[in-house]
Amino acid sequence: MSTQIDPLTIAADLLYAVKTEGAADELRNRLATLDRDRLQRALSGRQARLAFWLNCYNAYTQLLIEDDPSPLEGGVLDRWKFFARDRIPIAGIWLSLDDIEHGLLRGSKHPWGFGYLPRPFASSFERRFRLEDVDPRIHFTLSRGSESCPPLAVYSAVDCDEELDVATEWYLAENLTYDPDRNVVTVPPLFRWYRGDFGGTRGIRSFLREYGAIPQDVSPTLEYDESDWTVDVDDHPDG
Repeated sequence: MSTQIDPLTIAADLLYAVKTEGAADELRNRLATLDRDRLQRALSGRQARLAFWLNCYNAYTQLLIEDDPSPLEGGVLDRWKFFARDRIPIAGIWLSLDDIEHGLLRGSKHPWGFGYLPRPFASSFERRFRLEDVDPRIHFTLSRGSESCPPLAVYSAVDCDEELDVATEWYLAENLTYDPDRNVVTVPPLFRWYRGDFGGTRGIRSFLREYGAIPQDVSPTLEYDESDWTVDVDDHPDG
C-alpha cells in the first residue's frame, strides 16, 4: 500500500483496504485531516473528482455496513437514516453518503427529484468540491452492499473515464434485457429514479444504444425491474 499522502492515493488505498480486509484506520484519519487547499489542488480535474468521490463513497458504504448492517435490513426510514446521517469525516467536515452521492458526485441534485431538481442549501464545501455536471455512469459504480448493486472497484484519476465505461457495460449486460418481439427493454429502477441524469426517456434510449444494450434502429418501451435491496453480507468484510 502506498505511503504517499496524496488525497487520491489515500481514497484509493482506503477502498483497496476495505476490499482486502486490510488496515483502514490510518487511512480514515488521513482523509479526515486533509488540508482543503491540498484537496482542491488534487481534485482540479473532472476525472480526479470522480475517482476520489467514488472511492470515498464505496469505501465508507462498506465500512458503515460492516459497523452495523441492520438499518439496511429495516424499513424506508432506517435506510434513509443510513444514507443521510453525517458519519464520514473528510477534510475537517462530516459528510453523509447522500452528501457524497447527490451533492458532490451529482453536482447538487435533489435525491428525490428524478434528476431534474437541484439540491437546496448546498454547503460551501459542496460547492467547492462537487462535479459541475452529473455523469450518469456513476449510477453503475456506487456499491451499497445489496444484491443488485455493482461490485466494488477502485477508480483512478488517469483512467476513470475508461473504467466507468467498463463498469457501465458490465452493469447493463447483467441487469438489462431487451425483448425484440415486444420491442420492450427492461431496465433497473435507477433509470426511473434518476431519469433526468440521463436526459429523460429519450436520453435513456440514446444511452442504451451508445453502450450496445439495444439495437441502434429501435425505440423500445421502457419497463422497470425491481431491485433486490437485501444486504449482501458477503460483499464486504466481517471485520
